[in-house]
Amino acid sequence: MLNNGIKHVFFDLDHTLWDFDKNSALTFEKIFQMNDIRLDLDGFLKIYEPLNLAYWKLYREDKIDKPSLRFHRLNDTFQKMEMKVKAAMIHRLAEDYIAHLTSFNHLFEGTFEILEYLMPKYQMHIITNGFKEVQHGKLNKAGIDHYFQTVTNSEMVGAKKPSPKIFNHALDRAGARANQSIMIGDNYEADILGALDQGLDAICFNYHNESIENGIKTVDNLIEIKNYL
Repeated sequence: MLNNGIKHVFFDLDHTLWDFDKNSALTFEKIFQMNDIRLDLDGFLKIYEPLNLAYWKLYREDKIDKPSLRFHRLNDTFQKMEMKVKAAMIHRLAEDYIAHLTSFNHLFEGTFEILEYLMPKYQMHIITNGFKEVQHGKLNKAGIDHYFQTVTNSEMVGAKKPSPKIFNHALDRAGARANQSIMIGDNYEADILGALDQGLDAICFNYHNESIENGIKTVDNLIEIKNYL
């Protein structure tokens, strides 16, 4: 398929290249052992993961700040599990989680292959809502930082995807025009609609098999990006 004049490829990081759920689960296992907290990890994650997504949505919408996100996603999980965990321990776990998250750097299947395929043809960039103190560590420790010319994170810009501000900032840093750019990410609202609203093309990495509106480019495996670029 023709690439329609695309010169710049913007990737989301978490849940798109970096396997957040797998790495997060391993991090929790590690920090619970460190802090001698005994629980059923699978049971914890089943409650935590949807709560975390809900809190991230509030964070994207500027309804909560970063410390609130970090504390309440854990506090709410323990409350639903009917576990009494003191606030001081929750704050410690929140700090330990961020400190150890880049200890594990599993990538989605096909990450290296698709980046190697795209690198000679396009300039590649990252746009992420993730916390600045860990995102560069993820790229570096996972061995994929050298593929990207620019990394734009929401804290640098003061705005989160799907805000026009972060997309326009990323385009400016990359020296890219919207009509020569494509965004690849897993979040329909933040990545896909955010990019399309600013004139970029977009591909949804739909590994979670959600129902996606007709007309949106989708892939279930990163290698399928070759069908579009």
